[in-house]
Amino acid sequence: MAQNGALAFQTVMTMKKTIASVFAALSVMAAGAIPAAHAQAPDLPAKPIHIVVPFTPGGAQDIIGRAIGTKLAERIGLPVIVDNKPGAGGVIAAESVAKAAPDGTTLFLASGGAISIAPSLLGGKLTYDPARDFAPIAMLVDTPMTVAVRMDSPFKTLADLIDAARKSPGKVSFASTGNGTITHLTGEYLAQRAGVKMLHVPYRGAGPAINDTLGGQVDFIVTSVASAEAMVTGRKMRVLGTFTGRRIPSLQGAPTVTEATGLGGMEVPVWAGLLAPAKTPPAMLKRLEAEVLAVCRSPAIHEQFEKLGALSTCAGAPELDRMIKADTQRWSEVIKQGGIQE
Repeated sequence: MAQNGALAFQTVMTMKKTIASVFAALSVMAAGAIPAAHAQAPDLPAKPIHIVVPFTPGGAQDIIGRAIGTKLAERIGLPVIVDNKPGAGGVIAAESVAKAAPDGTTLFLASGGAISIAPSLLGGKLTYDPARDFAPIAMLVDTPMTVAVRMDSPFKTLADLIDAARKSPGKVSFASTGNGTITHLTGEYLAQRAGVKMLHVPYRGAGPAINDTLGGQVDFIVTSVASAEAMVTGRKMRVLGTFTGRRIPSLQGAPTVTEATGLGGMEVPVWAGLLAPAKTPPAMLKRLEAEVLAVCRSPAIHEQFEKLGALSTCAGAPELDRMIKADTQRWSEVIKQGGIQE
């Protein structure tokens, strides 16, 4: 157990060091990037742009925001500042952006937690309506989930795991990073689609969840590609399936969940995209969309995303709008069927 704990700690720390190195590079870039004089255009804000990130500095989503912000500033000649507002799974940040002036100076680096999940999980407790209070700009990345087991797990395939759950309802257990999180709901989605009952074991963060999966206290973990890559490289875990439309080369031939189970529709994008407050002028939204997509599609940004274990999606406002609607419907059904509460 001590060895497993040390390994889980080492894995998380390795990921943090990788993220920290990217963060440091971006900080240097931002410090040296002095935007060109901005000739005010009617389709751009007259003041600096703030990107509100719903997590603490140094994390993957923060790095994504800073990467986009640095290059966006260079393109439009305006300062772009990242404001970190963590808490409540992104709800605090979402509330602040929903109340902001619709003048293009406040953008939200959003993900499913505050936009697609919170409406069903929190219901009337929300002070904003994701469908009414935000306007989509662009989709940036997908940070997909995986199903992983320890190397000596008796489950050699995802089909083995599902068969065991079918034979012993509620006995096969999975670890997540907390109740109502994307890792929890993705595990529930797998169980519901497969028609089996599994035991959810929530943890406070990835480290303890990885530790107990390695120690055999839980049967499998739903975790990000980045976390899974570190464990696969160290030959401590095997990935039984990825919630993607194609295989991930770095995961040593692991099948997609659809391939492993024969179930359709098992692609579960864990998206991140930029939103603006509702009523932001349409011309400004279109200009921001064009500029952000140009940045997102650059080789430098693509490389930054890959280092974080993220898949670059770089799609416009209509695609982001469709993604949010599909995501909201999926998680609403999962939460209702599973009787999941905050």
